[in-house]
Amino acid sequence: MAKRDFYEILGVSKDADKAVIKKAYRKVALKYHPDRNPDDKEAEEKFKEAAEAYEVLSDDQKRARYDRFGHQGVGGGMGGGGGFSGGGMSMDDIFSNFGDIFGDIFGGGGGGRGGFGGFGGGSAQGRRPMGRRGSNLRVKVKLTLEEMANGAQKKIKVKKYVPCDDTTICHGKGGETSTCTTCQGSGYVRKVTQTILGHMQTTSACGTCNGSGQMIGKKCSKCSGSGRMYGEETISLDIPKGVHDGVQLTMSSKGNYGERGGPPGDLMILVEEVPHEHLQRDGNNVIYKLYVNFADAALGTSVEVPTIGGKAKIKIPEGTQAGKIFRLKGKGLPSINSYGTGDQLVEVNVWTPKQVTSEERVLLEKLRDLHNFQPNPSKKEKGFFDRVKDYFNGE
Repeated sequence: MAKRDFYEILGVSKDADKAVIKKAYRKVALKYHPDRNPDDKEAEEKFKEAAEAYEVLSDDQKRARYDRFGHQGVGGGMGGGGGFSGGGMSMDDIFSNFGDIFGDIFGGGGGGRGGFGGFGGGSAQGRRPMGRRGSNLRVKVKLTLEEMANGAQKKIKVKKYVPCDDTTICHGKGGETSTCTTCQGSGYVRKVTQTILGHMQTTSACGTCNGSGQMIGKKCSKCSGSGRMYGEETISLDIPKGVHDGVQLTMSSKGNYGERGGPPGDLMILVEEVPHEHLQRDGNNVIYKLYVNFADAALGTSVEVPTIGGKAKIKIPEGTQAGKIFRLKGKGLPSINSYGTGDQLVEVNVWTPKQVTSEERVLLEKLRDLHNFQPNPSKKEKGFFDRVKDYFNGE
C-alpha cells in the first residue's frame, strides 16, 4: 500500500513551521497513543505513522529531501532490512529516539508511556536507554550510471563503534546491571506538591538512573564500562532508482553504537557518480556525442550508439548537418519519484580530418568547387541557438 503524505498525516500545510508541526504531532500522538488505545493495532500503526512523519518534518535536512524527492528521498519504500530512515519504525525506536520529545509533549520526563499523564505504569518498553545515543556517520558510495538507472544493492564495510562483544557481564551495556533502587526500575519518579488548586502530581525521569530503570554495578573491563568498542560492520545498502550525484540517503540506527546501551546513531550515505566512458548526464537525460565522417553525413548511414542499457541503432539521414540532435525517448534515467524517465540525446559531429594524404588532397580539391559542396543554408536550417531552444522544449 502506498505511503501517505507526511503533511497529510499530521494535518498541516507544506509551509508549516516547526511549532505548528510539533503542535499537530502532539494532537495526533495523544489521539493514538498506545496507552489510550490498548491492544488496538490500527491505532498503533497510526501512532507509528505520525512518529515517522514527525521525524522527517521536524528535521530541516530530511524535510528538504522529502519536499524534493518524496518518500524515496528519505527512505520510504526502499525496502526492509536495516532500512533507510522511515518505514519499519518500531515502538521501541519511537520511545528511544523521541525520548526528549515525548517528555515535552506529554509532560512527563521518562520519555515513554509511563510519563503520559496517568496512562500506563512505566513499562520497560517506555524507558529511556541507559546510555547516550551514538553519533551519526557519513560515508560515500560511488555509483555508475547503470546503477543509478536500475537501482543497486551494495555491501560496504564501515569502521565504527559496535557493541562490546563481552558476553559475561557486559552485553553492550557496560557491565552488570541492577534495578534502580530509587525508582524501583520504572525509570521515573512521581512528586506530589500542594498548591492552591490542591494536590498536583508531576512525573519526571529518575535522576539516579536517568530514566533507564537500571544501574551499572561492576564495570566491564573489556570496554571500560562504555558498552562499546571500535570495530567494523558490513552493511547492505538497497539504493533506489533515480538517485544522482550529491543525493544523501539515511539509514536509521546504522551509525555509531551508543554508550552504555544507548541507541545507535544514523548512517548518512552520500552518492557520488562514476563518470561514464561515453555518456554524460544532464538531469534525467544523458548526452552522447556521435562523430561521423563527411561521407556518412552526406550520403547517410546507420550506426550503433551506446546507451545505459546497452546499444541502440539509429539512422543518419543523408545531408545530416553537424550539430543535429537525435532524441532516443526513454533511454535516460528515471526520476527518483518515479515520475517518468529522461531521454538520450545524440549530438552529431562531422569529423574533419586533421591530416590528409596527397591522394586524398587531390580528391578534395576536385570536390571543393562543385556546386553541391558550396554552403547554402536554407531559412529552414536551424542554427545553434534554435537547436538549444528545441532541446529545452523537448522537441
